[in-house]
Amino acid sequence: MIIGIPKEIKAQEERVAITPAGVETLKKAGHSILIEKNAGLGSGFTNEDFIKAGAEILETPQEVFEKADMILKVKEPLAEEYEFLREGQILFTYLHLAAEPKLVNALLERKVTGIAYETVQLDDNSLPLLTPMSEVAGRMSVQIASRLLEKYYGGMGILMGGVPGTAPAKVVIIGGGIVGANAAKMAMGLRASVTLLDVNLDRMRYLNDIYAESLTTIYSNSYTIRENVKKADVVIGAVLIPGAKAPKLVTEDMVQQMKPGSVILDVAIDQGGCIETIDRVTTHENPTFVKHGVVHYSVANMPGAVPRTSTMALTNATLPYAIKLANKGMDAVKENKALAKGVNTFKGCLTYEGVATSLNLAYKPLEELL
Repeated sequence: MIIGIPKEIKAQEERVAITPAGVETLKKAGHSILIEKNAGLGSGFTNEDFIKAGAEILETPQEVFEKADMILKVKEPLAEEYEFLREGQILFTYLHLAAEPKLVNALLERKVTGIAYETVQLDDNSLPLLTPMSEVAGRMSVQIASRLLEKYYGGMGILMGGVPGTAPAKVVIIGGGIVGANAAKMAMGLRASVTLLDVNLDRMRYLNDIYAESLTTIYSNSYTIRENVKKADVVIGAVLIPGAKAPKLVTEDMVQQMKPGSVILDVAIDQGGCIETIDRVTTHENPTFVKHGVVHYSVANMPGAVPRTSTMALTNATLPYAIKLANKGMDAVKENKALAKGVNTFKGCLTYEGVATSLNLAYKPLEELL
């Protein structure tokens, strides 16, 4: 199979969909790899690195899309890339279609096989291709929040962990999945006071067993969210419903009750966000805005700020699945239930029910089309 890796064009997105080690692995499996010129520079990989590993470098994204049977990306295609997509082409990337109706229409109209990293799901309900970036985003959320609390960035001017004789920041994390657990780990490491809310009691028991007295876990509902958000210095939205829009759990009324200079980060913004007052996606260049006196952060590609770490972690996870697709095409989907759950669009149909429900569009089960 001919596999194409274009350069990412989302604002401040420096990741690339494969490492030279990944190229070498695919090459040894008998496949051709086409990479757009300078696609890896932001992650510290030169054209020469990819050439040595066996890739061919092409000058333009058009060439990559035109020649490739499968496109590997990091982020969803933007509007200027839609015209390059073609019928039957496999697009393997983060899609987050529940928040991207225009992209859905483009994939359906062009009959692209859209396989989303974030909905590839194992029998235990884990999301192996979302996990590495969730780990990065969860850890980064606390790193970023600690800076935003500084007066210079609009915060109330407190140190995340305090010092002897002063109180640490109160960090409230909504969601105890991969993002939430990693955010909690980092916040506790900085000696903040950390409260985590979730609806999964087994998950909270697990986190309590690990972190004992360092972490407070509370069952999540509108009342407990309201009471804890009101007292928080930092709120981190870490809610995920695979493939579907995130619910708006933190309402505008709750935000209005927060202290001036407190901070909100919505890591769920890729899926529409779980904070009602976040009505826009921001960028690494202009990451924040202030509403009701609260600093809001809603960058959709947080791991893009640490592209080398993110690219290597992502390739580690995606490469085994990319090899299956390269070796067998859609037969790999028939044989692998996890990959089958990743297929969001196929033959002009929407094949992921969560996306269809979120966008009020027709859904067709994948097995009827294979």
